[in-house]
Amino acid sequence: MLAKLVSSQDFRRVVAIDEERGDIKEATWRVIDVRDPLLANRISDIDVLVHLAGDYAVDANPGERRAYNLRAAQTVLTASAAARVRRVVLVTSAMVYGAAPDNDVPLAEDGPVAAEPDTGVVGDYLEIEALVRRSLRSHPGLELTVLRPAAVVGPGVDTVITRHFESPRLLTVKGCEPRWQFCHIDDLVSALELAAKGAISGVVAVGSDGWLEQDKVEELSGIRRFELPAGLTFGTAQRLHRLGITPAPATDLHYVVYPWVVDCVGLRAAGWKPAWTNEAALAQVLELRENRTTVVGRRLPVKEATLTAAGATVAVIGTAAIVHQVRKKRRA
Repeated sequence: MLAKLVSSQDFRRVVAIDEERGDIKEATWRVIDVRDPLLANRISDIDVLVHLAGDYAVDANPGERRAYNLRAAQTVLTASAAARVRRVVLVTSAMVYGAAPDNDVPLAEDGPVAAEPDTGVVGDYLEIEALVRRSLRSHPGLELTVLRPAAVVGPGVDTVITRHFESPRLLTVKGCEPRWQFCHIDDLVSALELAAKGAISGVVAVGSDGWLEQDKVEELSGIRRFELPAGLTFGTAQRLHRLGITPAPATDLHYVVYPWVVDCVGLRAAGWKPAWTNEAALAQVLELRENRTTVVGRRLPVKEATLTAAGATVAVIGTAAIVHQVRKKRRA
């Protein structure tokens, strides 16, 4: 993102804020933690602030991750209002719409926020958007833009969605077909650039055009599905999460088995077009797997991966091998 902005002719100066100075010399660096209350003093000469500081690691401690994300967003919003920053751009996720078997395909960009609050990253996004709504009421002069990307993919991206394609089989639930829509980080950056320019505002969805049906995903990936009843899938996943075996709550699995495709009306109206198709984005996800094996969001050591992938009972049921090993270690 920073490299893109410093090369643009639309911005007179680009100021980068981080805890350490980066290697892009064309930017003006200001070293400060975005959670620092003194942030307002460091941004008093800034017109537009794009907030990207966040911790969304799948394996992060949920409490520490949420505390960081909310403190960072709150400080940025408060400091921006105090420093009279004209526009603030934030990124959450289209996950806030929720993933459900009866979702419209695609979901309307201005549709309701229906995701279930939980301890995962979706809960973080919901809390951040609540902060945005409160900030709009408290600071009506501050222009706020929130980008909600579909499943983000690309180099360096590690999420429950990308890990889904590291599994020996693709988990599905009986009676429902997922639809797959991706947002490559290149397209997210181009949308952020438009937002920084003020070409879009409010809540804006970001993603590749259209979606892929499950059959097409299986054809392109070469990974077959593994179908289970919804009750068994989510019940087992939640028990494994409570045991600390899997990193994400069971509600995160909704986003790999139910549709949450978005319609990017605002960006299309601004003349934006994604550079990446869903097919090309999926191809890169598959290229970046690096021979890792994941079951229900948990990356397996080589020995466990061999045991799990060798049997027919993979995905949720495949975690039985993990449970056995964890309990055996605890007894020891």
